[in-house]
Amino acid sequence: MADRIKLREKIGYGFGDMASSMFWKLFSIYLLFFYTDVFGIAAAAVGTMFLITRIWDTLFDPVVGVISDRTKSRWGKFRPYLLYVSIPFGIIGVLTFTVPSFTGTGLLVYAYITYSLMMMIYSLINVPYAALLGVISADPKQRNILASFRMAFAFIGSLIALALIEPLVNIFSKKAGGIVDARSGWQLAVMVIAALCVAIFMLCFSWVKERVYPLKAEKSSLKNDVRDLIRNRPWWILLGAGVAALIFNSIRDGAALYYFKYVIQSTEAFKLGTTVITWSTLYLTVGQAANIIGVILASSIANKVGKKKTFLLAMGVASGLSIIFFWLNSHQIMLIFVFQFFISICAGIIFPLLWSMYADIVDYSEWKTGRRATGLVFSSSSMSQKLGWTIGGALTGWLLGAIGFKANVVQGSSVQLGIRLMLSFLPAAGALISVFFISLYPLSEKRVIEIAGELEEKRKSV
Repeated sequence: MADRIKLREKIGYGFGDMASSMFWKLFSIYLLFFYTDVFGIAAAAVGTMFLITRIWDTLFDPVVGVISDRTKSRWGKFRPYLLYVSIPFGIIGVLTFTVPSFTGTGLLVYAYITYSLMMMIYSLINVPYAALLGVISADPKQRNILASFRMAFAFIGSLIALALIEPLVNIFSKKAGGIVDARSGWQLAVMVIAALCVAIFMLCFSWVKERVYPLKAEKSSLKNDVRDLIRNRPWWILLGAGVAALIFNSIRDGAALYYFKYVIQSTEAFKLGTTVITWSTLYLTVGQAANIIGVILASSIANKVGKKKTFLLAMGVASGLSIIFFWLNSHQIMLIFVFQFFISICAGIIFPLLWSMYADIVDYSEWKTGRRATGLVFSSSSMSQKLGWTIGGALTGWLLGAIGFKANVVQGSSVQLGIRLMLSFLPAAGALISVFFISLYPLSEKRVIEIAGELEEKRKSV
């Protein structure tokens, strides 16, 4: 049953999320600043634009999933999107960070059009890419490894983008005569990132192969695919676990800057020349590095004890450590970083498991119904993850408002208590909710292997 996946193909699959994550990191960290400080749009208008485009983007994911499920080509169902969409991905990405010669309303309209197109292009390449995990191999252990490569390269891509973008902007902004042109600097810097992403996507297309095909050659209706998804109990369970885990992660990340500024009340860690390195930067960087370690550990642990047990263990430990985090104080900086390191390892472990389990759910649905809807399952799963990030981000803002937070002033004890809870008990609750959902997950490793074997036998007989 198991196909031997060579190292080059595993790296090639990881390259896909490496390219996606490089641009996603630019969007999540720098795009708001670019629109307000370089583009010249009011922050409130940008916030409204993000809300509207994010809703549309979330709804567009399942559309892409349905379309990709019905794609037929000599390269398979999902690989063609890496080939044909990668160049538009790079071009629209550059246009998103380009300031046109418009003014007033024209600037805002341009931003709406380019950002909306960028989010659609992102879905057009990222949803089929994610679905590839379900068709590269039918072996659940191989999927664990592939999912780990995917998440490890995603974090590496994020680190590369963060390391390159500001130095490139500074280099390209400098003109003759000492003139600084930030608009040109951003455009040219993003061109470099975009070219790198296109090249990496092409390698992903070239190095991966689709091996798992539907049992039936005929088309299934969208109505049947959606009905199958709604009736898929393991999918609903994984949906709940994934949303809860992402809420756990996003609340901790969102509260970190406030924690060091208003609770620890110390922002500067040290200086590199004239550059100030802050505690929050170090804290988030340590978390990113620890995430990579968790991703690397995920497949080896899961292949020994199973995905379900590994998920339960990782989120259980993360919950316990988060609760203990509540009692750390400004005199225990080293312990704060130690806890961040181990909590982030646990968070890194669960994300490749989630994607691998979604691939197993595709097999389960095909085994149960005779119809395979890989793209729809993965696109709806992508949509649920965006929902988790959105809820987590909204909760962070709502919680800060509820505890009476006021920016750039000394916070009272009740506000400091609330911020500490956002780094400890509140994310711990999210982790425990995810544990509850996964405890109900019915697909054991043995059952997944049995299902994959039965599907393989049916394919041979068709």
